[in-house]
Amino acid sequence: MSDKELIQYPDGSLNKTPIFQFILLSILFPLWGAAASLNDILITQFKSVFSLSDFASALVQSAFYGGYFIIAIPASLVIKNTTYKFAILTGLSFYIIGCVLFFPASRMATYTMFLVAIFAIAIGLSFLETASNTYSSMIGPQKYATLRLNISQTFYPIGAALGIILGKYLVFQKGESLYSQIADMSGEQLRLFKMENLHHTLQPYMYLIVILVIVAILFLVTRYPKCKVEKVLHDKHQLHPGTAETLRYLINNRRFCKGIIAQFLYVGMQVTVWSFTLRLALNIDNTINERSAANFMIYSFAAVFIGKFIANFLMTKFAPIKVLLTYSVIGSLLLIYVIMVPNITAIYAAIAVSVLFGSCCPTIYAENIAEIDNKYREIGGAVVVMSIVGGAVIPAVHGLVSDTIHSMQHAFIVPLLCFIYVGYYFFSEIKNAKEH
Repeated sequence: MSDKELIQYPDGSLNKTPIFQFILLSILFPLWGAAASLNDILITQFKSVFSLSDFASALVQSAFYGGYFIIAIPASLVIKNTTYKFAILTGLSFYIIGCVLFFPASRMATYTMFLVAIFAIAIGLSFLETASNTYSSMIGPQKYATLRLNISQTFYPIGAALGIILGKYLVFQKGESLYSQIADMSGEQLRLFKMENLHHTLQPYMYLIVILVIVAILFLVTRYPKCKVEKVLHDKHQLHPGTAETLRYLINNRRFCKGIIAQFLYVGMQVTVWSFTLRLALNIDNTINERSAANFMIYSFAAVFIGKFIANFLMTKFAPIKVLLTYSVIGSLLLIYVIMVPNITAIYAAIAVSVLFGSCCPTIYAENIAEIDNKYREIGGAVVVMSIVGGAVIPAVHGLVSDTIHSMQHAFIVPLLCFIYVGYYFFSEIKNAKEH
């Protein structure tokens, strides 16, 4: 579609969606899905190699999602002062740098250095998500904003599944579980074995670097519409509200704040379930190794993919918040099953929960963005992205509970409580819609 055919409205939305640009934009979603799912592999690998507690191993997610929290506001300011495309290219650059840092990290063989590399990737992904989520909702007619974002998010589990597959075959090796193999080693033999396994963590990131460079070049040569709100006000201060003014506005918006809490807990719950499903499988069935257990994560992301299509279909028939309230109730019941049943079916229940994850995040995001005035959109979108820091906090809480009560399975009460609140949020949104 040529630029002449595109008409940008004052609110930044377009009369049509440029298809190639939208597809290229949507390709970014599986790219950060791959990075996020590889963290689930790293948690299991690092726990054995570095002899970590459940809490310490969860710091992988804390470094990852902590980067989102710290960088989201700076990323929004970059978008505000430049373009979505520039912010995306910045994010891809940091993502590539983070992948490259895995090479010195493997040589230094310290857990801290790996966390630094993961944090650098998170900086890039914070730019990508802050820009891409809002941009996907903007790059076309306003009435299809939520549907467009859900379509883009549908690609996420594809990348997540590919990340797990790369980890399964390139990081995890054949034979007994790492814990069993290390138990019989000592001294120099143990040191060399650990170094070899750290070296395996490099290989998925080699493939990612190549893909990222290709995508960055495509973005560099592709023309994108700005999709920025037109400056129609006469008061310059109103046109460019400062960060402090915007944050005051957002804090005083009760529905927005409830949405932020829901997003914080939702992302934390999702990351927790995915981070510890693999570990749960190893704990329940000690006859399998890490490579075999990784299959459960592949099933989980396939479940997300299926769940997104089901949700997208249901959302064409029913209000999105009603669909997701139903999802929240079913998901809470499944997590109760995970906690209570001490056999292999608990793992399949955890996988089934993933069917219900797919559309919560983009819907909460779109509802929150729709709740705020256009002039606050860039920073408002960044605050929603900052709420992803739940992925840094909730898994660590889960790990701490697991260490304290000595039960990985019963610690799933942490994501259960999160899902209950998410259900409450959608219920309150339904009540609010009826009142108005």
